[in-house]
Amino acid sequence: YVPGDTLRHLDWRVYGRTQRYYVKLYEAETNFTAHLLLDASRSMHYGSGALTKLDYAKFMAASLAHLIVSQRDSVGLAVFDAALRTYLPPKGSQSIVRNIAAELERVEPKARTQIAALLHEFARRIPRRGFVMLFSDLFDHVEEFLKGLNHLRYCGHNVTVFHVLDPHELEFPFNGTWRFEGLEEEPALTTQPKRIRAAYLAELNRFVTQIKGYCQRIHADYVQVDTSRPIEAVLSAYLISRHHAAPGTMMR
Repeated sequence: YVPGDTLRHLDWRVYGRTQRYYVKLYEAETNFTAHLLLDASRSMHYGSGALTKLDYAKFMAASLAHLIVSQRDSVGLAVFDAALRTYLPPKGSQSIVRNIAAELERVEPKARTQIAALLHEFARRIPRRGFVMLFSDLFDHVEEFLKGLNHLRYCGHNVTVFHVLDPHELEFPFNGTWRFEGLEEEPALTTQPKRIRAAYLAELNRFVTQIKGYCQRIHADYVQVDTSRPIEAVLSAYLISRHHAAPGTMMR
């Protein structure tokens, strides 16, 4: 105890034993609960480098899970494609980090993406306001996805969209003649990329701008993830921007 400390927190039992004044300290309850939503559809299996988009997203999710629990908050995991495949309810113990890591290691890409249905389900499922972090390439029906995103925000959740894209998807650097295989049941396309590069990049820019702009309007965080960048650099930039935007609300 030092002069100025509130007297109502004095520990009289300790005083009785030691004849010295001590103030009780209380450990704060969990500040927030985070839900990590991982898209494990077939399009996430694409990768031009050492890691596929799915591998990269797994490492990001595992890193954030460890960081969240280390600051005494709770984290859970949901893996989905066309439907919810796995759900680990949030916990604040180190065991949940091990469980998440084990589940992520087992995940293999399957089926098509239906992000919107998953977002609506979680908006109904999560009773307590918290953080929802989505890891996906967002190759789905954009309008429906945005409605699901808005549902989460309407329920009061803090939402972060990690838009995971391969550098070849961002730059389309192909030359010659290529056959492009659809990963989610789309027909194959044989073409000369040089002829369609400008149209492709324009469509990609429209796609990204639409999602990013909507996230800004509903106050959700949008993070474009280039899988050629080091994971620690992407996460550090996100956490710094999050801290500056709302100090104390994420990653103390």
